[in-house]
Amino acid sequence: MQDTRVQFDFALTFSNGGGLQGQDFRLDIQSDTISDDELASLIVDDLRLLMVDGVTIGKKTYIKEPHKRT
Repeated sequence: MQDTRVQFDFALTFSNGGGLQGQDFRLDIQSDTISDDELASLIVDDLRLLMVDGVTIGKKTYIKEPHKRT
């Protein structure tokens, strides 16, 4: 059985100024789909970011392939 990964674009802003963007970023997920809100939370936690003011998720695709992490 293949695991599911999500590939997506994102843009986030920080409450103290500045921002961060990612294109075709991939993360392992535990189910076949994930909501934009859950994905936004996951990216902030996974990158250990602080003072995030907002996250926008762009195109999102699901990929069936083995997870890269244990």
